[in-house]
Amino acid sequence: MKRRAGAAVMVILTAFFLTSCGTKTELQDGYYTSQACEFHFGWREYITIIVKGGSIVSVEYNAENESGFIKSWDNSYMQNMLHTNGTYPNEFMRFYAGELFEKQGKEQIDALSGATSSYNSFQQLAAAVVEQARRGDSSIVLVDIKEE
Repeated sequence: MKRRAGAAVMVILTAFFLTSCGTKTELQDGYYTSQACEFHFGWREYITIIVKGGSIVSVEYNAENESGFIKSWDNSYMQNMLHTNGTYPNEFMRFYAGELFEKQGKEQIDALSGATSSYNSFQQLAAAVVEQARRGDSSIVLVDIKEE
């Protein structure tokens, strides 16, 4: 009788630890998007990730204008920014997305020189989208971007 009670307690404790530890830190499979609430200088940034097998397998970081045109496709914007800041959206967006993919949302990402405003937005959007993936909530989360 004591053996059964001891075994039952072990099963209950094991189940408790597996459910309480695993679901809060693991990413749930699915598609997740975080998006800025408002347009900033005519652009609204967003991040979309795909999680499969508990890992981020794809990251898209970009911005769109009110008509839906994608920022990294805007060649004139790219040329202007490259000459004034030394970088451009297609470069820093790929860099930040690659860092999120590589670090799986678990480590701090360094800022790229010339893209600090977007870095600030990216950090907030990335935190929100990773949290959505932890919860398994595939609704688009709107983020009120705070300037630092």
